[in-house]
Amino acid sequence: MAHVHVILNQKGGVGKSTLAVNLAAVTADVLGAGAEGGQPPVVAVSIDPQGSAVWWSERVGDGLPFDFVQAHDDLAGLAALSRIPSAQHVFVDTPGWLDLAESAGEDPLGKGAAADALRAVLSNAHDVIVPIEPEPLGFQPTQRTIERVVKPRGLPYRVVINNWDPRDGKADLEQTRAFVEAQDWPLARTVVRHYKLHTRASADGLVVTQYGANRVALQAREDFFRLALEVGLAAIPAPAKRSASSTRTPARKNAQKQDAQAATAKSTKAKSAGNAKKVNV
Repeated sequence: MAHVHVILNQKGGVGKSTLAVNLAAVTADVLGAGAEGGQPPVVAVSIDPQGSAVWWSERVGDGLPFDFVQAHDDLAGLAALSRIPSAQHVFVDTPGWLDLAESAGEDPLGKGAAADALRAVLSNAHDVIVPIEPEPLGFQPTQRTIERVVKPRGLPYRVVINNWDPRDGKADLEQTRAFVEAQDWPLARTVVRHYKLHTRASADGLVVTQYGANRVALQAREDFFRLALEVGLAAIPAPAKRSASSTRTPARKNAQKQDAQAATAKSTKAKSAGNAKKVNV
């Protein structure tokens, strides 16, 4: 079963597509390309009708290290994301803006195609990643997203501060951290920094693992690898249980063989000693 990660925030422009695509890229880099002739173990799915991630993936072309699917109109497929054959991790990029309903007692996702697609995704999600930029304008939309959409569904989630520019100083960063901590939300220790490389990547047809080998590129990649490790995205799911005999490793088999040989030798020695005693008598 694939682990489904949903990148979600009511506010647009907080870097959902960048996080979804680049987390998929670094996870695929860690897990490898899959078995020979098989499908990659990582899939990125977009339910954003605007198709930003689609254009990006098309620009990367054959160099894309994971499978990509645009599925905003495939409700049946979205409800079965965790059962994609060969996939270990699925990252879902959601619409740039969510028009949450205000009426009490009503599903906050409201009605319409985008709402139906998001409901289908959340119905089989394993966790939610909530990006927030270090600016007060994003605080309330993030709060509505978590308190009205994520928490009522009982989904594990983590807030990630995204697109922080160190040249702006730490005041906005610390203010954002303080806001998140005041809400008692889990906050990722990794802060994804702002780099021109990230803003140019889609036009240049690159994902983060394909950046150059210079210092800035290495720092830009580091944020995504750190984030992936922190939230456990690169962990390989446990294999299906097998019988005890089939799960023995070569080292274990050799140890068992040596134990059996030692037991046989001991038994033979004891038997020989017993026979010798009888002969002597």
